[in-house]
Amino acid sequence: MRAIAALAILFSLFFAFSKEVRADGTWCARYPEGASNCGFYSFAQCQATVSGRGGFCELNGMSPPRQRRR
Repeated sequence: MRAIAALAILFSLFFAFSKEVRADGTWCARYPEGASNCGFYSFAQCQATVSGRGGFCELNGMSPPRQRRR
């Protein structure tokens, strides 16, 4: 019974402190092995990540529209 209570506390703490992971950046890094990362908000960030790995950067078609600055 104590083990069940301990597991319940452990899981509740895990879910209480976990964050939702979002990848809604403007740019996506695509790699030759098929992996991708869409967490970049500038082209320079994306380029710095893919340099030396053989990947490329492209606009994220699933990102929310950006608001225009005035």
